[in-house]
Amino acid sequence: MQKRTIYAWAVALICFVVLMIVTPAIPQSQEYHDFADQRRFLGIPNMLNVVSNFPFLVVGLIGLVLCYHGNYFKLSLQGELCGWTCFFVGVGAVALGSAYYHLDPNDATLVWDRLPVSLTIFFRNGIVMTVAFTSIIAIFIIERVDERKGMFSLVPLILVGIISIAYWSFFDDLRPYALVQFVPCIAIPLMAILLPPMYTHSTYWLWAAAFYLLAKVEEAADKPIYSWTHQIVSGHTLKHLCAAMVPVFLTLMLAKRSIETERISLLSMWRISWTKYKENGTKVETYSCTYTSVPAQEQA
Repeated sequence: MQKRTIYAWAVALICFVVLMIVTPAIPQSQEYHDFADQRRFLGIPNMLNVVSNFPFLVVGLIGLVLCYHGNYFKLSLQGELCGWTCFFVGVGAVALGSAYYHLDPNDATLVWDRLPVSLTIFFRNGIVMTVAFTSIIAIFIIERVDERKGMFSLVPLILVGIISIAYWSFFDDLRPYALVQFVPCIAIPLMAILLPPMYTHSTYWLWAAAFYLLAKVEEAADKPIYSWTHQIVSGHTLKHLCAAMVPVFLTLMLAKRSIETERISLLSMWRISWTKYKENGTKVETYSCTYTSVPAQEQA
């Protein structure tokens, strides 16, 4: 198994090198900083784009407190605690980094908008968002593959996200950062569907992915949405609010879920439901499905 892990990392590295060789550099367009809503209220420039980041701070702080307050989320693995801590720290940092960027949008401040994402791995803004995205990947590995491997992958994944931001900052090339943003968007929904979960309420992952996709659409339609709403609200402001729903759904999932005694993937559940639907709701005796039994753990 150790060799397979090494081979997987080697293949990923080779693919990345080939991609960097055959594709042209992607510089940061300066038009990106030209947002539709640039109104100043109460002395705050671009106020709605700034204050719409506040929900990230609220959700990040609440999630962080609940992670450690009497084990409210009932995290049964030490690796989970580390992973979700990184996630909620990244979410809270998104609010600070993105608000700082929108006070004066430029390449220098955009770094701090994007860095927290490296730690979380699925939000839009630079460093903070990257942090949240990468920690989610590690969480999936911990919960659905192997705790030890997930723990070992947490730091490398976060470093990959941070390095992608540093590379863009020094070389004005967004390719590594775009890859860090793109891969989790595909990998996380696929893992949520295909891998048997350790806990219930796995569909919350899909709701979170749907809101993130909606946020990206609103970001792309920043100016059209501002025009359609008669200059009331821009697409970018709505994008912040929809993106904040991602950690909201994941926090609700943590609060509601319990340990699965019979692990079955969402795909298998859908196949069973579809088979029963075709049989007009009658019990299907011939459909087979493999379950993985895990011992139930008493709650503290």
